[in-house]
Amino acid sequence: MDSKHMQIGEVAARTGLSLRTIRHYEETGLVMPSARSQGGFRLYTETDVARLMVIRRMKPLGFTLDEMRDLLEATDRLDADERPGGEEREALLERVRRYEQAAVRKIEELRIQLARAEEFADTLRGRLGTDPDEPAPPAHPAVPA
Repeated sequence: MDSKHMQIGEVAARTGLSLRTIRHYEETGLVMPSARSQGGFRLYTETDVARLMVIRRMKPLGFTLDEMRDLLEATDRLDADERPGGEEREALLERVRRYEQAAVRKIEELRIQLARAEEFADTLRGRLGTDPDEPAPPAHPAVPA
């Protein structure tokens, strides 16, 4: 096996994705192993890992699999050996730009949600009479023996 290739377990460890999730992304066409070993094991490259990291970063922002696929197709085309020029390049850059703008909007929405969640937790701490800087007690304290 070429040192440039990694098996799925190493890719899972590096990306923080489960084997099942990586296989699911393969089934949906988002990422394909770059090669197979003689024994049929999936082999991935750094490029495949980078692609999985894009997917991993898009997922918590609520992007759909189709949106992930669309963005990856645009970036693949922009990064191709025969890079597009003129109008095609501008159209691809505009697609990427729309995803960047959507990501910024989604991040702002998450910040608002987080602020509301923190306010809620503070309200609950106030009801309990605890200091907000004090660590919260365990949810289920151990029963004394």
